[in-house]
Amino acid sequence: MSMLEAVLAATREHAALPALTSGSRTLAFGQLGERIERVATGLADAGMRSGDRVAFSVRPSIDAVVLALAVCRAGGQIAFVDLGAGPELLAARLTLARPRWTAAESLLHLVSAPSLRRIARSRGVDLPAYRELLPGARHIVTGRRLPAAPRGALRLARLARTAPRSLPPADPTADALLIFTSGTTGEPKTVLHTLASLGAGLADIRSGLGLEPGLRVLTDQLMIGLPALIAGSHWTLPPTGLDPAASPERYLPLLERADAMFASPAALDAMLRLLDDRQASSAQPAAAQLRLIAMGGAPVLPPLIERALTRFPDARIRCVYGMSEILPVAIADGAEKLHASGEGDFVGRVASSVDARIDDGELVLAGPGLARAYVHELPRELAEVRTGDLARLDGDRLTLLGRKKDMLLRGTQNIYVGLYEPVIASLPGVADAAMVGVPDAIGDDRVVVAVVPEGAPESLPADPAHPLARRVAAALPGLIDHGALPDLVVAIGALPRRGRMRKPDRPALVALVAPLVGIADRPTA
Repeated sequence: MSMLEAVLAATREHAALPALTSGSRTLAFGQLGERIERVATGLADAGMRSGDRVAFSVRPSIDAVVLALAVCRAGGQIAFVDLGAGPELLAARLTLARPRWTAAESLLHLVSAPSLRRIARSRGVDLPAYRELLPGARHIVTGRRLPAAPRGALRLARLARTAPRSLPPADPTADALLIFTSGTTGEPKTVLHTLASLGAGLADIRSGLGLEPGLRVLTDQLMIGLPALIAGSHWTLPPTGLDPAASPERYLPLLERADAMFASPAALDAMLRLLDDRQASSAQPAAAQLRLIAMGGAPVLPPLIERALTRFPDARIRCVYGMSEILPVAIADGAEKLHASGEGDFVGRVASSVDARIDDGELVLAGPGLARAYVHELPRELAEVRTGDLARLDGDRLTLLGRKKDMLLRGTQNIYVGLYEPVIASLPGVADAAMVGVPDAIGDDRVVVAVVPEGAPESLPADPAHPLARRVAAALPGLIDHGALPDLVVAIGALPRRGRMRKPDRPALVALVAPLVGIADRPTA
């Protein structure tokens, strides 16, 4: 069943149950289905045609969910646009995607208007003039009526009042979602999913997490919220812009009305630390009991699972490993992950819609959940994706061994930096991170983590006394494996990079940090 078919089937099957909540506003499943059909009809009447792409810049909300599904119902495709990508990369991505429509909040149009951009910049918000990004595009606006919306823009509230009519059934093989992942301004990398590939992946997430009707699921992630809806669960969205890693004290009260939540490792770490502090001071009661804690977005390592189970002993822990091209790849049970033996990071059992194999040590993936293509490579389509991950398969049990050539050696410990760099980079205040080894006199590596502070000038020299370096060093115990804890954490203005793909220049970084660990001028591997 395609993603859209599965969601619409759930709106009929669970019509009276609550489906989607944001703040004080709740839509039942029946109301959600009706609203999707009304907005889709309005879009079709306004001229949206099969294959039309929509540059989508609406923050997670009920309006965002309804509009995204309605675009797909009308035959359109969603291209999520990150306005913080920088002007050159943003322009290159939009040129590649060629959207005929834009969808944005009225507030975004207001703060990016020429008359207010100077004020916004003074408050640390530097946005391009949104209406000028795609001058020939049609505009859809969500949120309350504010000045600066483009003339002739379609307002979501008015679209939602359209009388629904029978639209042609959605083609499961139709393209539905563009995900911008990486690449240079000359060749941005963009993944193209169909309704069918999304349907396969979301079905695997639903079954792998054990989602069921009535379960109250707290998340702002579309790829967790949609399978929750498909299962008949009640998806609750946190307040717009609330980051649990940066503001755990504001996020914790939301757990009192949730049975399940999805969090990044850094976000869960921040919440657990706050709960520990409160328990020690007896200043606050213990948090509500969760039935399910799902994690993803970065490697989930045993120390964090142990802490989560200590705090929430009745919760099922599920760790999702996936990528833009195919999500999920595998889902691990937390208890099983804790007891996994051998080298590497056990990431779970391979999802049912995924065909996995190992080729010369590298994980290679295919199957119904695989994206159709990279947009810049069309008309060539994907038959499989080489992940760049070293891995081991034991039946359907998948263990990651790190990235090719990215391994450090300290004593008898092999440290695969690819397991840890995403965790470190997700910590609050960290814009980028790298882990390198500085060889010592006996051939072991002294492990150094370099972090780039958000907003720091590129001229900032490597500094172990920087406040961010100290915060990261304090946060890592209990978040990553003890054997991988760095000997030194430094803050630096920018990671050295090389080549057209601007990959981290690890030898150059080693040369920069070696004097700080007292091992300068030694040859590096």
